Amino acid sequence: MNIREAKQQIRNAMVAYFTKDEFGNYLLPAERQRPVFLLGAPGIGKTAIMEQIAQELEVGLVSYSMTHHTRQSALGLPFIATKTYGGEDYQVSEYTMSEIIASVYEAMESTGRTEGILFLDEINCVSETLTPAMLQFLQYKVFGRHAVPAGWIVVTAGNPPEYNRTARDFDIATWDRLKRIEVEPDYDVWREFAVASAVHPAIITYLDIERSHFYAVEATPDGASFVTARGWDDLSAMIKLYERQGLAVDELLVEQYVQNGDIAKRFAMYYDLFTKYRSDYQIDRILDGSADAALAERARRAPFDERVAVMGLVVDATVDVLRQAVLEEKAAAFTHGVLADLKERLAAEGIAEDADISELLRATSAELARTRDTERAASLLSEERYRSFERAIGLLDEVVRTGAELPGGATFNLARERFNERLDELDASVDAASATLDHVFKFVEEAFGEGQEMLMLVTDLSVSRAGMAFINDHGCERYFAHNQNLQFYERGSDLAARIDRITLEEE
Repeated sequence: MNIREAKQQIRNAMVAYFTKDEFGNYLLPAERQRPVFLLGAPGIGKTAIMEQIAQELEVGLVSYSMTHHTRQSALGLPFIATKTYGGEDYQVSEYTMSEIIASVYEAMESTGRTEGILFLDEINCVSETLTPAMLQFLQYKVFGRHAVPAGWIVVTAGNPPEYNRTARDFDIATWDRLKRIEVEPDYDVWREFAVASAVHPAIITYLDIERSHFYAVEATPDGASFVTARGWDDLSAMIKLYERQGLAVDELLVEQYVQNGDIAKRFAMYYDLFTKYRSDYQIDRILDGSADAALAERARRAPFDERVAVMGLVVDATVDVLRQAVLEEKAAAFTHGVLADLKERLAAEGIAEDADISELLRATSAELARTRDTERAASLLSEERYRSFERAIGLLDEVVRTGAELPGGATFNLARERFNERLDELDASVDAASATLDHVFKFVEEAFGEGQEMLMLVTDLSVSRAGMAFINDHGCERYFAHNQNLQFYERGSDLAARIDRITLEEE
Protein backbone atom coordinates (compact mmCIF):
# COMPACT_ATOMS: atom_id res chain seq x y z
CA MET A 1 0.00 0.00 0.00
CA ASN A 2 1.06 3.64 -0.28
CA ILE A 3 2.02 5.85 2.66
CA ARG A 4 -1.42 7.52 2.82
CA GLU A 5 -3.17 4.16 3.10
CA ALA A 6 -0.63 3.05 5.69
CA LYS A 7 -1.27 6.18 7.74
CA GLN A 8 -5.01 5.53 7.72
CA GLN A 9 -4.51 1.90 8.73
CA ILE A 10 -2.28 2.92 11.63
CA ARG A 11 -4.63 5.69 12.69
CA ASN A 12 -7.57 3.29 12.69
CA ALA A 13 -5.60 0.80 14.80
CA MET A 14 -4.70 3.54 17.28
CA VAL A 15 -8.33 4.64 17.60
CA ALA A 16 -9.35 1.01 18.18
CA TYR A 17 -6.61 0.39 20.75
CA PHE A 18 -7.56 3.58 22.65
CA THR A 19 -11.21 2.48 22.96
CA LYS A 20 -12.38 2.06 26.57
CA ASP A 21 -15.35 0.39 28.23
CA GLU A 22 -17.87 2.15 30.45
CA PHE A 23 -15.51 1.78 33.43
CA GLY A 24 -12.58 3.49 31.72
CA ASN A 25 -10.59 0.33 30.98
CA TYR A 26 -9.14 -0.44 27.55
CA LEU A 27 -11.28 -2.98 25.73
CA LEU A 28 -8.26 -4.69 24.18
CA PRO A 29 -5.63 -5.68 26.77
CA ALA A 30 -2.02 -4.73 26.10
CA GLU A 31 -0.89 -8.26 25.29
CA ARG A 32 -3.46 -8.44 22.48
CA GLN A 33 -2.61 -5.07 21.00
CA ARG A 34 -0.40 -6.16 18.14
CA PRO A 35 2.28 -3.55 17.40
CA VAL A 36 2.13 -2.19 13.87
CA PHE A 37 5.23 -2.95 11.80
CA LEU A 38 5.81 -0.56 8.88
CA LEU A 39 8.04 -2.26 6.34
CA GLY A 40 9.22 -0.04 3.54
CA ALA A 41 12.10 1.51 1.65
CA PRO A 42 14.04 4.30 3.37
CA GLY A 43 12.92 7.88 3.09
CA ILE A 44 9.25 7.37 2.17
CA GLY A 45 7.81 9.12 5.25
CA LYS A 46 7.36 6.43 7.90
CA THR A 47 8.50 8.66 10.75
CA ALA A 48 6.65 11.70 9.41
CA ILE A 49 3.26 10.00 9.47
CA MET A 50 3.74 9.02 13.11
CA GLU A 51 4.15 12.69 14.02
CA GLN A 52 1.05 13.54 12.00
CA ILE A 53 -1.03 10.83 13.68
CA ALA A 54 0.09 11.91 17.15
CA GLN A 55 -0.85 15.52 16.37
CA GLU A 56 -4.22 14.55 14.89
CA LEU A 57 -5.15 12.28 17.81
CA GLU A 58 -3.63 14.74 20.33
CA VAL A 59 -1.57 12.04 22.05
CA GLY A 60 2.06 11.84 23.05
CA LEU A 61 4.87 10.52 20.85
CA VAL A 62 8.20 8.97 21.79
CA SER A 63 10.51 7.90 18.96
CA TYR A 64 13.50 5.60 19.28
CA SER A 65 15.90 4.07 16.80
CA MET A 66 16.76 0.52 17.86
CA THR A 67 20.01 0.30 15.90
CA HIS A 68 22.21 1.49 18.77
CA HIS A 69 20.52 -0.37 21.60
CA THR A 70 22.16 -3.25 23.42
CA ARG A 71 20.50 -5.72 25.72
CA GLN A 72 21.60 -3.65 28.71
CA SER A 73 20.26 -0.30 27.48
CA ALA A 74 16.93 -1.80 26.38
CA LEU A 75 16.34 -4.01 29.43
CA GLY A 76 18.07 -1.93 32.07
CA LEU A 77 21.17 -2.64 34.14
CA PRO A 78 21.24 -5.41 36.77
CA PHE A 79 21.73 -4.74 40.47
CA ILE A 80 21.55 -6.83 43.65
CA ALA A 81 18.52 -6.35 45.86
CA THR A 82 17.56 -7.96 49.17
CA LYS A 83 14.27 -9.85 49.33
CA THR A 84 12.69 -11.62 52.30
CA TYR A 85 11.03 -14.99 51.71
CA GLY A 86 9.71 -17.17 54.54
CA GLY A 87 11.35 -14.92 57.09
CA GLU A 88 14.81 -15.19 55.51
CA ASP A 89 16.70 -12.60 53.46
CA TYR A 90 17.95 -13.43 49.98
CA GLN A 91 20.12 -11.60 47.47
CA VAL A 92 18.31 -11.44 44.10
CA SER A 93 18.94 -9.78 40.76
CA GLU A 94 16.84 -6.76 39.82
CA TYR A 95 17.02 -4.42 36.81
CA THR A 96 16.91 -0.68 36.52
CA MET A 97 14.16 0.72 34.33
CA SER A 98 14.73 0.44 30.59
CA GLU A 99 15.88 3.65 28.93
CA ILE A 100 13.03 3.24 26.44
CA ILE A 101 10.31 2.78 29.07
CA ALA A 102 11.73 5.63 31.14
CA SER A 103 11.50 7.97 28.15
CA VAL A 104 7.77 7.27 27.93
CA TYR A 105 7.28 8.24 31.57
CA GLU A 106 9.36 11.37 31.01
CA ALA A 107 7.13 12.30 28.07
CA MET A 108 4.03 11.80 30.22
CA GLU A 109 5.49 14.02 32.95
CA SER A 110 6.52 16.81 30.58
CA THR A 111 3.45 16.89 28.32
CA GLY A 112 0.72 15.74 30.69
CA ARG A 113 -0.52 13.31 28.03
CA THR A 114 -1.26 9.90 29.49
CA GLU A 115 -1.89 8.26 26.10
CA GLY A 116 0.56 8.12 23.26
CA ILE A 117 2.57 6.24 20.68
CA LEU A 118 5.93 4.56 21.30
CA PHE A 119 7.58 4.44 17.88
CA LEU A 120 10.55 2.07 17.54
CA ASP A 121 12.36 2.44 14.22
CA GLU A 122 14.79 -0.03 12.64
CA ILE A 123 13.44 -2.79 14.85
CA ASN A 124 14.68 -5.47 12.44
CA CYS A 125 18.25 -4.27 13.00
CA VAL A 126 18.54 -5.13 16.71
CA SER A 127 21.47 -7.20 17.88
CA GLU A 128 21.09 -10.97 18.23
CA THR A 129 21.44 -10.72 22.01
CA LEU A 130 18.42 -8.44 22.12
CA THR A 131 16.21 -10.52 19.82
CA PRO A 132 14.68 -12.77 22.54
CA ALA A 133 13.83 -9.73 24.65
CA MET A 134 12.24 -8.04 21.65
CA LEU A 135 10.01 -11.06 21.10
CA GLN A 136 8.76 -10.77 24.66
CA PHE A 137 8.31 -7.03 24.26
CA LEU A 138 6.23 -7.33 21.11
CA GLN A 139 3.88 -9.74 22.86
CA TYR A 140 3.62 -8.29 26.37
CA LYS A 141 4.98 -4.69 25.96
CA VAL A 142 7.54 -5.36 28.70
CA PHE A 143 11.28 -4.68 28.83
CA GLY A 144 12.86 -6.50 31.75
CA ARG A 145 10.38 -6.11 34.59
CA HIS A 146 8.96 -2.78 33.42
CA ALA A 147 5.95 -2.51 31.13
CA VAL A 148 4.96 0.22 28.71
CA PRO A 149 2.44 2.40 30.57
CA ALA A 150 -1.22 1.67 29.91
CA GLY A 151 -2.54 3.82 27.09
CA TRP A 152 0.70 3.82 25.09
CA ILE A 153 0.57 2.00 21.76
CA VAL A 154 3.65 0.43 20.18
CA VAL A 155 4.39 1.08 16.50
CA THR A 156 7.54 -0.26 14.85
CA ALA A 157 9.22 0.22 11.49
CA GLY A 158 12.12 -1.05 9.43
CA ASN A 159 13.64 -1.33 5.98
CA PRO A 160 13.66 -4.52 3.90
CA PRO A 161 17.02 -6.35 3.95
CA GLU A 162 17.79 -5.27 0.37
CA TYR A 163 17.98 -1.64 1.56
CA ASN A 164 19.82 -2.19 4.83
CA ARG A 165 22.66 -4.68 5.20
CA THR A 166 22.13 -4.92 8.98
CA ALA A 167 18.41 -5.71 8.63
CA ARG A 168 17.20 -9.28 9.10
CA ASP A 169 13.98 -10.96 8.15
CA PHE A 170 11.77 -11.99 11.05
CA ASP A 171 10.76 -15.55 11.75
CA ILE A 172 7.14 -16.68 11.89
CA ALA A 173 7.02 -16.37 15.68
CA THR A 174 7.84 -12.66 15.39
CA TRP A 175 5.59 -11.92 12.41
CA ASP A 176 2.72 -13.57 14.28
CA ARG A 177 2.97 -10.86 16.93
CA LEU A 178 2.85 -7.89 14.51
CA LYS A 179 0.39 -6.03 12.29
CA ARG A 180 2.48 -6.05 9.13
CA ILE A 181 2.06 -3.12 6.73
CA GLU A 182 4.25 -2.97 3.62
CA VAL A 183 4.63 0.50 2.11
CA GLU A 184 5.66 1.35 -1.44
CA PRO A 185 6.71 4.76 -2.84
CA ASP A 186 3.83 6.51 -4.63
CA TYR A 187 4.42 9.86 -6.31
CA ASP A 188 0.75 10.86 -6.57
CA VAL A 189 0.28 10.43 -2.83
CA TRP A 190 3.54 12.24 -2.05
CA ARG A 191 2.53 15.07 -4.37
CA GLU A 192 -0.59 15.74 -2.32
CA PHE A 193 1.60 15.97 0.77
CA ALA A 194 4.06 18.18 -1.10
CA VAL A 195 1.40 20.67 -2.16
CA ALA A 196 -0.18 20.72 1.30
CA SER A 197 3.16 21.23 3.06
CA ALA A 198 4.53 23.77 0.57
CA VAL A 199 7.38 21.77 -0.93
CA HIS A 200 9.30 24.03 -3.31
CA PRO A 201 7.37 24.34 -6.60
CA ALA A 202 10.50 23.66 -8.64
CA ILE A 203 10.64 20.17 -7.16
CA ILE A 204 6.94 19.46 -7.63
CA THR A 205 6.87 20.64 -11.25
CA TYR A 206 10.11 18.85 -12.10
CA LEU A 207 8.71 15.57 -10.76
CA ASP A 208 5.44 16.18 -12.59
CA ILE A 209 7.52 16.00 -15.75
CA GLU A 210 10.03 13.35 -14.60
CA ARG A 211 7.88 11.11 -12.40
CA SER A 212 10.37 8.23 -12.54
CA HIS A 213 12.89 10.45 -10.75
CA PHE A 214 10.78 10.62 -7.58
CA TYR A 215 12.21 7.47 -6.04
CA ALA A 216 15.09 5.44 -7.44
CA VAL A 217 17.60 3.07 -5.87
CA GLU A 218 20.23 1.22 -7.88
CA ALA A 219 23.61 -0.39 -7.35
CA THR A 220 26.56 1.02 -9.29
CA PRO A 221 30.27 0.14 -9.38
CA ASP A 222 30.84 3.19 -7.15
CA GLY A 223 28.20 2.18 -4.62
CA ALA A 224 24.50 2.81 -4.18
CA SER A 225 22.88 5.56 -6.26
CA PHE A 226 19.56 6.73 -4.89
CA VAL A 227 16.98 9.46 -4.53
CA THR A 228 14.15 9.32 -1.98
CA ALA A 229 11.10 11.29 -0.93
CA ARG A 230 13.01 12.39 2.17
CA GLY A 231 15.81 13.70 -0.04
CA TRP A 232 13.40 15.83 -2.11
CA ASP A 233 11.70 17.16 1.01
CA ASP A 234 14.99 18.09 2.67
CA LEU A 235 16.28 19.65 -0.55
CA SER A 236 13.11 21.76 -0.71
CA ALA A 237 13.74 23.17 2.76
CA MET A 238 17.34 23.98 1.88
CA ILE A 239 16.44 25.65 -1.43
CA LYS A 240 13.99 27.93 0.39
CA LEU A 241 16.67 28.93 2.88
CA TYR A 242 19.23 29.52 0.11
CA GLU A 243 16.76 31.68 -1.81
CA ARG A 244 15.95 33.65 1.33
CA GLN A 245 19.64 34.37 1.90
CA GLY A 246 20.42 35.01 -1.76
CA LEU A 247 22.71 32.00 -2.05
CA ALA A 248 23.23 30.12 -5.31
CA VAL A 249 21.31 26.85 -5.74
CA ASP A 250 23.51 24.71 -7.97
CA GLU A 251 24.31 21.12 -8.81
CA LEU A 252 26.79 20.90 -5.93
CA LEU A 253 23.95 21.57 -3.48
CA VAL A 254 21.43 19.34 -5.23
CA GLU A 255 23.67 16.27 -5.32
CA GLN A 256 24.05 16.43 -1.52
CA TYR A 257 20.38 15.44 -1.26
CA VAL A 258 19.66 13.79 -4.61
CA GLN A 259 22.36 11.14 -4.58
CA ASN A 260 21.98 10.15 -8.20
CA GLY A 261 24.35 12.02 -10.46
CA ASP A 262 22.15 12.12 -13.56
CA ILE A 263 18.99 13.17 -11.72
CA ALA A 264 20.87 15.79 -9.70
CA LYS A 265 22.33 17.31 -12.87
CA ARG A 266 18.98 17.38 -14.65
CA PHE A 267 17.17 18.94 -11.72
CA ALA A 268 19.87 21.60 -11.31
CA MET A 269 19.43 22.53 -14.98
CA TYR A 270 15.65 22.60 -14.57
CA TYR A 271 15.93 24.80 -11.48
CA ASP A 272 17.90 27.40 -13.46
CA LEU A 273 15.14 27.44 -16.08
CA PHE A 274 12.50 27.57 -13.35
CA THR A 275 14.03 30.70 -11.79
CA LYS A 276 14.00 32.33 -15.23
CA TYR A 277 10.27 31.68 -15.54
CA ARG A 278 9.72 33.11 -12.05
CA SER A 279 11.39 36.32 -13.14
CA ASP A 280 9.76 36.50 -16.58
CA TYR A 281 6.19 35.91 -15.45
CA GLN A 282 6.19 38.22 -12.43
CA ILE A 283 3.86 36.03 -10.38
CA ASP A 284 3.03 38.89 -8.00
CA ARG A 285 1.27 40.68 -10.85
CA ILE A 286 -0.88 37.63 -11.48
CA LEU A 287 -1.84 37.45 -7.81
CA ASP A 288 -2.71 41.15 -7.48
CA GLY A 289 -4.64 41.22 -10.75
CA SER A 290 -2.33 43.59 -12.63
CA ALA A 291 -1.06 41.03 -15.17
CA ASP A 292 -1.77 42.24 -18.71
CA ALA A 293 -3.13 40.31 -21.68
CA ALA A 294 0.37 39.87 -23.12
CA LEU A 295 1.43 37.76 -20.12
CA ALA A 296 -1.58 35.48 -20.50
CA GLU A 297 -0.89 35.18 -24.23
CA ARG A 298 2.74 34.21 -23.59
CA ALA A 299 1.63 31.54 -21.12
CA ARG A 300 -0.89 30.20 -23.63
CA ARG A 301 1.77 29.83 -26.34
CA ALA A 302 4.47 28.43 -24.04
CA PRO A 303 5.76 24.84 -24.45
CA PHE A 304 4.53 22.16 -22.08
CA ASP A 305 7.44 22.29 -19.62
CA GLU A 306 7.15 26.06 -19.31
CA ARG A 307 3.39 25.92 -18.69
CA VAL A 308 3.90 23.32 -15.95
CA ALA A 309 6.54 25.50 -14.30
CA VAL A 310 4.37 28.61 -14.49
CA MET A 311 1.41 26.81 -12.96
CA GLY A 312 3.66 25.48 -10.21
CA LEU A 313 4.73 29.03 -9.39
CA VAL A 314 1.15 30.32 -9.47
CA VAL A 315 -0.26 27.50 -7.35
CA ASP A 316 2.55 27.72 -4.79
CA ALA A 317 2.12 31.48 -4.38
CA THR A 318 -1.68 31.19 -4.18
CA VAL A 319 -1.66 28.39 -1.61
CA ASP A 320 0.86 30.34 0.47
CA VAL A 321 -1.45 33.37 0.57
CA LEU A 322 -4.39 31.19 1.60
CA ARG A 323 -2.27 29.32 4.15
CA GLN A 324 -1.20 32.55 5.83
CA ALA A 325 -4.81 33.74 6.04
CA VAL A 326 -5.99 30.42 7.50
CA LEU A 327 -3.16 30.30 10.03
CA GLU A 328 -3.97 33.83 11.18
CA GLU A 329 -7.65 32.93 11.52
CA LYS A 330 -6.76 29.89 13.62
CA ALA A 331 -4.43 32.03 15.72
CA ALA A 332 -7.19 34.61 16.25
CA ALA A 333 -9.60 31.90 17.37
CA PHE A 334 -6.96 30.51 19.75
CA THR A 335 -6.25 33.97 21.19
CA HIS A 336 -9.97 34.55 21.58
CA GLY A 337 -10.12 31.39 23.70
CA VAL A 338 -7.26 32.63 25.88
CA LEU A 339 -9.00 35.97 26.45
CA ALA A 340 -12.35 34.30 27.09
CA ASP A 341 -10.73 32.17 29.82
CA LEU A 342 -9.18 35.31 31.32
CA LYS A 343 -12.57 37.07 31.33
CA GLU A 344 -14.18 34.10 33.06
CA ARG A 345 -11.43 34.02 35.67
CA LEU A 346 -11.78 37.74 36.38
CA ALA A 347 -15.51 37.36 36.84
CA ALA A 348 -15.05 34.39 39.19
CA GLU A 349 -12.54 36.32 41.32
CA GLY A 350 -14.56 39.55 41.29
CA ILE A 351 -11.88 41.54 39.47
CA ALA A 352 -13.11 44.44 37.36
CA GLU A 353 -12.24 44.50 33.66
CA ASP A 354 -10.72 47.96 34.02
CA ALA A 355 -8.36 46.81 36.81
CA ASP A 356 -4.62 46.42 36.25
CA ILE A 357 -3.97 42.69 35.66
CA SER A 358 -0.35 42.92 34.53
CA GLU A 359 0.79 40.06 36.73
CA LEU A 360 -2.01 37.78 35.54
CA LEU A 361 -1.20 38.58 31.91
CA ARG A 362 2.49 37.84 32.48
CA ALA A 363 1.66 34.53 34.18
CA THR A 364 -0.70 33.55 31.35
CA SER A 365 1.94 34.41 28.75
CA ALA A 366 4.57 32.39 30.60
CA GLU A 367 2.24 29.38 30.84
CA LEU A 368 1.51 29.53 27.11
CA ALA A 369 5.25 29.67 26.40
CA ARG A 370 5.88 26.62 28.60
CA THR A 371 3.15 24.66 26.82
CA ARG A 372 4.53 25.69 23.43
CA ASP A 373 8.05 24.58 24.34
CA THR A 374 6.80 21.28 25.78
CA GLU A 375 4.87 20.46 22.62
CA ARG A 376 7.86 21.38 20.48
CA ALA A 377 10.16 19.10 22.49
CA ALA A 378 7.67 16.24 22.08
CA SER A 379 7.36 16.79 18.28
CA LEU A 380 3.70 17.69 18.73
CA LEU A 381 3.87 21.37 17.75
CA SER A 382 2.25 21.84 14.34
CA GLU A 383 2.69 25.02 12.31
CA GLU A 384 -0.86 26.02 13.20
CA ARG A 385 -0.31 25.56 16.94
CA TYR A 386 3.03 27.37 16.79
CA ARG A 387 1.48 30.40 15.08
CA SER A 388 -1.41 30.39 17.56
CA PHE A 389 0.87 30.34 20.60
CA GLU A 390 3.09 33.10 19.21
CA ARG A 391 0.19 35.39 18.35
CA ALA A 392 -1.48 34.93 21.76
CA ILE A 393 1.79 35.45 23.64
CA GLY A 394 2.59 38.48 21.49
CA LEU A 395 -0.78 40.09 22.26
CA LEU A 396 -0.50 39.56 26.01
CA ASP A 397 3.06 40.90 26.08
CA GLU A 398 2.03 43.91 24.01
CA VAL A 399 -0.81 44.70 26.42
CA VAL A 400 1.58 44.52 29.39
CA ARG A 401 4.08 46.85 27.68
CA THR A 402 1.40 49.31 26.62
CA GLY A 403 -0.31 49.22 30.00
CA ALA A 404 2.92 50.13 31.76
CA GLU A 405 2.71 53.54 30.09
CA LEU A 406 -0.98 54.14 30.84
CA PRO A 407 -2.51 55.42 34.11
CA GLY A 408 -4.90 52.49 34.37
CA GLY A 409 -2.25 49.86 33.66
CA ALA A 410 -2.71 46.67 31.61
CA THR A 411 -6.46 46.02 31.80
CA PHE A 412 -8.69 43.44 30.21
CA ASN A 413 -10.45 46.24 28.37
CA LEU A 414 -7.11 47.14 26.79
CA ALA A 415 -6.54 43.50 25.80
CA ARG A 416 -10.00 43.38 24.18
CA GLU A 417 -9.31 46.61 22.31
CA ARG A 418 -6.00 45.34 20.94
CA PHE A 419 -7.55 42.00 19.98
CA ASN A 420 -10.37 43.65 18.04
CA GLU A 421 -7.81 45.79 16.21
CA ARG A 422 -6.12 42.58 15.11
CA LEU A 423 -9.45 41.19 13.97
CA ASP A 424 -9.94 44.24 11.77
CA GLU A 425 -6.51 43.63 10.22
CA LEU A 426 -7.42 39.98 9.76
CA ASP A 427 -10.67 40.91 7.99
CA ALA A 428 -8.63 42.96 5.53
CA SER A 429 -6.12 40.15 4.91
CA VAL A 430 -8.93 37.64 4.32
CA ASP A 431 -10.51 40.01 1.78
CA ALA A 432 -7.12 40.36 0.07
CA ALA A 433 -6.71 36.56 -0.04
CA SER A 434 -10.16 36.19 -1.61
CA ALA A 435 -9.22 38.76 -4.24
CA THR A 436 -5.97 36.89 -4.93
CA LEU A 437 -7.86 33.67 -5.49
CA ASP A 438 -10.20 35.39 -7.91
CA HIS A 439 -7.32 37.02 -9.82
CA VAL A 440 -5.52 33.70 -10.21
CA PHE A 441 -8.58 31.94 -11.58
CA LYS A 442 -9.17 34.83 -13.97
CA PHE A 443 -5.60 34.63 -15.29
CA VAL A 444 -5.73 30.86 -15.79
CA GLU A 445 -9.09 31.21 -17.57
CA GLU A 446 -7.66 33.79 -19.95
CA ALA A 447 -4.42 31.91 -20.55
CA PHE A 448 -5.53 28.27 -20.64
CA GLY A 449 -9.32 28.07 -20.51
CA GLU A 450 -10.48 24.68 -19.27
CA GLY A 451 -7.21 22.96 -20.14
CA GLN A 452 -4.91 20.82 -18.01
CA GLU A 453 -3.58 23.93 -16.31
CA MET A 454 -7.02 24.71 -14.87
CA LEU A 455 -7.30 21.10 -13.73
CA MET A 456 -3.93 21.44 -12.00
CA LEU A 457 -5.06 24.61 -10.19
CA VAL A 458 -8.36 23.12 -9.01
CA THR A 459 -6.76 19.82 -8.02
CA ASP A 460 -3.95 21.41 -6.03
CA LEU A 461 -6.36 23.72 -4.22
CA SER A 462 -8.49 20.68 -3.42
CA VAL A 463 -5.62 18.67 -1.91
CA SER A 464 -4.31 21.66 0.01
CA ARG A 465 -5.66 21.62 3.53
CA ALA A 466 -5.30 25.40 3.81
CA GLY A 467 -6.79 25.97 0.36
CA MET A 468 -9.93 23.99 1.10
CA ALA A 469 -10.25 25.44 4.60
CA PHE A 470 -10.22 28.94 3.13
CA ILE A 471 -12.64 28.13 0.29
CA ASN A 472 -15.04 26.32 2.63
CA ASP A 473 -15.12 29.31 4.98
CA HIS A 474 -15.12 32.15 2.47
CA GLY A 475 -16.23 30.65 -0.81
CA CYS A 476 -14.88 31.10 -4.32
CA GLU A 477 -17.39 31.20 -7.15
CA ARG A 478 -14.80 30.47 -9.81
CA TYR A 479 -13.51 27.43 -7.93
CA PHE A 480 -16.99 25.92 -7.73
CA ALA A 481 -17.71 26.80 -11.34
CA HIS A 482 -14.66 24.83 -12.44
CA ASN A 483 -15.27 21.92 -10.12
CA GLN A 484 -18.92 20.92 -10.17
CA ASN A 485 -18.16 17.80 -8.16
CA LEU A 486 -17.35 19.97 -5.15
CA GLN A 487 -20.56 21.97 -5.08
CA PHE A 488 -21.53 20.34 -1.76
CA TYR A 489 -19.11 22.57 0.10
CA GLU A 490 -20.97 25.34 1.85
CA ARG A 491 -19.83 28.90 2.12
CA GLY A 492 -18.68 29.62 5.64
CA SER A 493 -20.04 32.41 7.79
CA ASP A 494 -18.13 35.65 8.08
CA LEU A 495 -15.08 36.00 10.28
CA ALA A 496 -16.73 38.01 13.04
CA ALA A 497 -19.46 35.41 13.51
CA ARG A 498 -17.00 32.49 13.53
CA ILE A 499 -14.66 34.07 16.06
CA ASP A 500 -17.66 35.42 17.95
CA ARG A 501 -16.05 38.55 19.29
CA ILE A 502 -19.26 39.47 21.12
CA THR A 503 -18.43 37.07 23.95
CA LEU A 504 -15.65 39.42 25.01
CA GLU A 505 -18.00 42.40 25.30
CA GLU A 506 -19.70 43.52 28.46
CA GLU A 507 -22.84 41.56 29.21
